[in-house]
Amino acid sequence: MLIVESLVDGKRMPTYARDKIVSLGEISMYTMGDDIALSEVLTKLGEKEGLKPTAIDPKKADNDQLRDFFAEVLPEFDRDRVYPSDIRKLIQWYNILVGAGITDFSVEEAEEVAVEEKKQEVKKPAPKQQVKTQKAAASSARTGVGSKKG
Repeated sequence: MLIVESLVDGKRMPTYARDKIVSLGEISMYTMGDDIALSEVLTKLGEKEGLKPTAIDPKKADNDQLRDFFAEVLPEFDRDRVYPSDIRKLIQWYNILVGAGITDFSVEEAEEVAVEEKKQEVKKPAPKQQVKTQKAAASSARTGVGSKKG
């Protein structure tokens, strides 16, 4: 089990192995060349927007507006494989991070956060092992249980 904290409202909640959780550091965006790590895309978006929330509202913008906006951030993005829903999600993530005061999108910071999350991980106690007591051992010796008869 892992404890996660919402950047929106600060609430903590447990997550389990069955929950699908992906670190933002593991995500990349398709381009016409090599894929670009999300941290680099967020950094470029921050440079464009001055590390402030985006001027475009991802919920109200139509698909063409989203593509045009994203082309200003990452001109080489693959228009066939990056969908408007991906751009919407990216903008929402960026706005949440900036709203929470997170403006350094480098991978090193993400790794530090992951280390802190692991420290907060709740560990289950080891199952209790049953240990034979001297009395049980003596009892089995008297009855011959577990001993070889020769």
